[in-house]
Amino acid sequence: MSLHSPKEIAAVAIQSGVTKSHLSIPSLLILGFLAGAFIATGFLLDIHVINQLPAEWGSFGGLLGAAVFPVGIILTVLAGGELLTGNMMTLPIAWFARQVSGYSVLRNWFWVTLANFIGSIAVAWFFGHLLGMTEGDYLKKSVAIANAKVHADFMHAFISGIGCNWLVCLATWLAFASKDVVGKIFGMWFPVMAFVAIGFQHVVANMFIIPAAIFAGQMSWADYLPNFVAVFLGNAVGGGVFVGLAYYLAWRPQNESVTASR
Repeated sequence: MSLHSPKEIAAVAIQSGVTKSHLSIPSLLILGFLAGAFIATGFLLDIHVINQLPAEWGSFGGLLGAAVFPVGIILTVLAGGELLTGNMMTLPIAWFARQVSGYSVLRNWFWVTLANFIGSIAVAWFFGHLLGMTEGDYLKKSVAIANAKVHADFMHAFISGIGCNWLVCLATWLAFASKDVVGKIFGMWFPVMAFVAIGFQHVVANMFIIPAAIFAGQMSWADYLPNFVAVFLGNAVGGGVFVGLAYYLAWRPQNESVTASR
């Protein structure tokens, strides 16, 4: 079959978490930088698609932007990258299965967070600021998106973060389900498109759009910090609890039952 069963997917996710826990710091930094840049590029594409759409198109315009955003996670999963939000599911489920230590989870999250941030702000600075791809004609849209994120209070940003990473980690889960490239792309596409169209908050995507507004002189790093904390925690709950823990408790998979196909 070209598809893993749900219980097999859980075993694949555990094996993925084990593999990630063994990566060296240089590998985490390189792959994390790439993933941060990939997600930022997907967001940049989203902004360029929706920027000039007529206002009367309403939410349909947002849907068009959401439809192109998934290029970031597709590049991350298929080309190779370490993305914090996905690792908020794969490392915890491996820990629940007692295949990795709690230290390994925190180690991975720390270095991947740092690398994702560097990759995201590199795109925001070089493409967004220096090339003007989030400024000039695009500034109003970029700042409106960033303002909506930083002005959400802690509770709303936290809950939004849960919803986001529930969907993002389900996208990763469906990518594990398929054994072919086309199936992986389709499996990832719709959950990611859904979180963007709904407007949920993604900690790595925010590492691009909020610094882009900061580089344009429209807000400060102090404005960003509370958002980062709230969305990080919400994403951790969405991925680790609503996907990782839920499916671990449902299936109790054995680590050795399926070899990870990534």
